Amino acid sequence: MMRDDERQRYARHLMLDGLDAASYASIRDSKVLVIGAGGLGSPALYYLAAAGVGTIGVVDHDRVELSNLQRQVLHTTADLGRLKTGSAAEHLTALNPDVRIAPYTEVFGAHNAEEIVSAFDVVITAVDTIPARFAANDACVRQGKVLIEAAVNHFSGQAITIRGGETACYRCLFPVAPIGGEVPYAPDKGIFGPIAGIMGVIQAAEALKVLAGVGEPLFNRLLSVDVRDMSFAVTPVERDPSCPVCSAAV
Repeated sequence: MMRDDERQRYARHLMLDGLDAASYASIRDSKVLVIGAGGLGSPALYYLAAAGVGTIGVVDHDRVELSNLQRQVLHTTADLGRLKTGSAAEHLTALNPDVRIAPYTEVFGAHNAEEIVSAFDVVITAVDTIPARFAANDACVRQGKVLIEAAVNHFSGQAITIRGGETACYRCLFPVAPIGGEVPYAPDKGIFGPIAGIMGVIQAAEALKVLAGVGEPLFNRLLSVDVRDMSFAVTPVERDPSCPVCSAAV
C-alpha cells in the first residue's frame, strides 16, 4: 500500500502509461549502486532518489574540490573538503528521507567489485578510470546484473545498458584497456558541464526503466551525444563471440 504522501510525491510518475503503484513498488523495493558521486553520478543519484529507489549505494573515495562544482551538482560550496559519500548522503536524504543511502568510502576495483555489486540489482558506472569500468562490467556479467555504463569527454558522451551474460558488454566494445591515452573519459582535457548532466540523467532514466519494466533500455545499442550540434545517434552493438568476459557466460 502506498501512503498518501507517497502518492502525492510520485503523482506525476503515477499518471504515466506503464507506471503505476506496482511499478512504484518495484522501484521502492530495488537497490541501485552508483559508482562515483561526481559529474555523472550527481544527476543520476538525484533522480534515483527523487523517484524513490529504496536503497542507493554510493561508491566514492574522493573529497569535494572547488573544480568539481562546475559539473558535480550534488555538492555545494559548503561541502568543500567533505567526503563525497557524506555530502551525497546528506543531500539525497534531504531530497527524499524515505530513501536509504549506503555509502562505500573506498576505491572501487577488481579487489572489491564482486562483493559490492552482489548487494544490488542495478549498477551505474559514473567513473573516470578504465580499471573501475572493467571491474564493474566483469562483476555484473558474472552475476547477471544490469549495468548502465556512460562516459563523457569534452562536449560529447556515450551510454549503453548491459544485461550481464545476455547482451553485449563493455568489453565487447573495449576488450582491453586503450593505450596511448585514448580513453573515453579525459577530465584533464576539460569537460563541458551540461554533458555530464545529460548523460547522468540518461543513466538514471535507464535504471528506472529497467526497474519498472517500461520502455526499451539501451541493450545492444550505443547512444552517442554531442552537444556542440545537439546530435543524438544510436549505433547497434553486437555481442562479441570472443569477448574475454561475456562469451564465457553463454
